[in-house]
Amino acid sequence: MEIRRKVAREAANLLYLGVEKEYKQAKLRAAKVLGVNVLPTNLEVAMELDKIAEENEGKKRQERLVQMRKEALKLMKILEKYSPVLVGSVWRGTIHHKSDIDINVYHDQPEEILALLEQKGLKILERGWITMTKGGKWQRAYRVLIKLPSSEAEISIRNPAEHGAEERCEIYGDIVFGLTVRD
Repeated sequence: MEIRRKVAREAANLLYLGVEKEYKQAKLRAAKVLGVNVLPTNLEVAMELDKIAEENEGKKRQERLVQMRKEALKLMKILEKYSPVLVGSVWRGTIHHKSDIDINVYHDQPEEILALLEQKGLKILERGWITMTKGGKWQRAYRVLIKLPSSEAEISIRNPAEHGAEERCEIYGDIVFGLTVRD
């Protein structure tokens, strides 16, 4: 196995086991563990992560994906007024045992969405403003983490002006379309 692929595999393993949460840190730690200065791309790590998940989870992985998509749709119907879009591993079908559901909604009043979630009896685990980079630009979003039967869901409440904007995935390099309630 070539060095670059070994680093990708080790980084993917660190992500899968939850030792690291971010690709960059996983790649740096993997290279250090292997004593090399070679870093794979995020895509190479993602491909290895997908292989590890398939090797370890098999058929249960597909069953869990179906369950998570059903839960995502139910949550998106609650949030329908705010143009919810399912993104991330549940959208792509590349989940693993630690995956959560990622949904973007577009509204300028996070309190309104929090009130709706609480009214529907959903357990809010975390909430607060986050800053992230998307396409090299800094953006703010209000992040809400809620508990669902099979996993957790992370809802990013984003500026309505961002709705429909083309966004490139930092891992796969493609355009993130996601899924809407109608899809």
